[in-house]
Amino acid sequence: MDYLTPTLNAVIVIGLLCALLLVAVWSDVKSHRIPNWLVLAGAGLGLLLNSVLPLGYGFVSSLTGALGFNKALGGMALGLVIMLPLYVLKGMGAGDVKLTAMAGAFLGPNAIVGTIITTFIVGGVLALMITMYRGSMGRLLVNVRTMLWGSIFKVAIREMPTLDAAPVSAGKLPYGIAIAAGTFIYIALQRGGNMNFLKFL
Repeated sequence: MDYLTPTLNAVIVIGLLCALLLVAVWSDVKSHRIPNWLVLAGAGLGLLLNSVLPLGYGFVSSLTGALGFNKALGGMALGLVIMLPLYVLKGMGAGDVKLTAMAGAFLGPNAIVGTIITTFIVGGVLALMITMYRGSMGRLLVNVRTMLWGSIFKVAIREMPTLDAAPVSAGKLPYGIAIAAGTFIYIALQRGGNMNFLKFL
């Protein structure tokens, strides 16, 4: 199996991750749900591949190779921990959190932080584009003001603020799209050596 070079291994692993993300997007768009079986199987696959393939510094690094079980598990846990507060605040679905954790099992702790930052940027741009396309920018501003005042009031009475759904939506984006797009963009930039602004991660 000498033909399975580190570069080819990386292409296969990243291809599998991208395929899983595309299935998640399809499900999220179709039913607004990301199946548990998908993220659990994906996370298990990410942990397995990082455990059995030749070691390196990650499948999107300059020294391509697996991270080992512990770092893959750390990437999964970090993805979960970073996104979990948004779920607690009702700003994100549980499936989105688990999907990010799944990506972390493939990418490891350093890369999942960069992926999440890219995802937030992409998600914000996509949400703004949808809002502008639907001509509901005014509704968006009203919703933001309502949520801010509601959060301030809850803090004042010593309750946990939440990002409750607005009475009238300005346009909802299945966030699996942002997670997948953010992951694709991060991987493409990282493999192209253009992530200098995230070198500190």
